[in-house]
Amino acid sequence: MARITVSIEPQHADFTKCEHEVKTSGRPRDPESGCTGRAQFQVVCSEHGAVGKPHYLKLFADPAAIEHRQEHRAALATR
Repeated sequence: MARITVSIEPQHADFTKCEHEVKTSGRPRDPESGCTGRAQFQVVCSEHGAVGKPHYLKLFADPAAIEHRQEHRAALATR
């Protein structure tokens, strides 16, 4: 059985992953990097892909990630 991971991915406004260095405000540290800035956080599961709607604060994405992990644990426990 493959390991299932649930992570929180920072994203640009167009839903692409933001891998750039950003300030706490979400704006890019290097204005010449081509980054539009971080706009949201998406919970991503290795089995299901994007889970739920994006959250605009990581603080709100954390409980959604924990909940999804618990759903996987519960499914394994019933097997």
